[in-house]
Amino acid sequence: MGRQAACVHPMTDDESLQAAIHEIVAVHAPDPAWPALFVAERERLTTQLPGAFIDIQHIGSTAVAGLAAKPIIDILAGVAPPVNGHPFVRAPRRYGYIDGAEVGSRVLDHRWFMRWSAGRRTHHLHVVEHGSAAWRQRLRFRDALRADPALAARYAALKQALAARYARNRNAYTEGKAAFIASICQ
Repeated sequence: MGRQAACVHPMTDDESLQAAIHEIVAVHAPDPAWPALFVAERERLTTQLPGAFIDIQHIGSTAVAGLAAKPIIDILAGVAPPVNGHPFVRAPRRYGYIDGAEVGSRVLDHRWFMRWSAGRRTHHLHVVEHGSAAWRQRLRFRDALRADPALAARYAALKQALAARYARNRNAYTEGKAAFIASICQ
């Protein structure tokens, strides 16, 4: 008598979202696929919302070649004001995202959204006024890391230490990076 394959039940959308919200913070080795994943998502968004974004940039650690990161593609989308009136912001679920406020995340200078699949976060979308302080700050940080391998290495070490310490507390992990980021963006 042959072995029967175990039945695997796929997660429901709600189960997948809950798993993504509560996933452990883990920093991974650099993945050369990250830039292509950004390009694919940028193309998907611009196809679904033609002309809605002034510019879309790859930010965060996955945008820096050779930098360890959480395997989540951070995207900066510049829009005309008001940000809250933007078609994406008014209906993020239509485009496969949920509002960060739904997962308890509060940001003051922009709107933040999360896309998930198979129980993990895949993308973070930061919608900001194009050219605003929030726009310039995020690009300044990315560009500083790209230009200075020693700075990027210090940031990677900080992230590894914070992930080890706060694996189950994403807010503490994020807050632990704040002073380092602020020192670069001044």
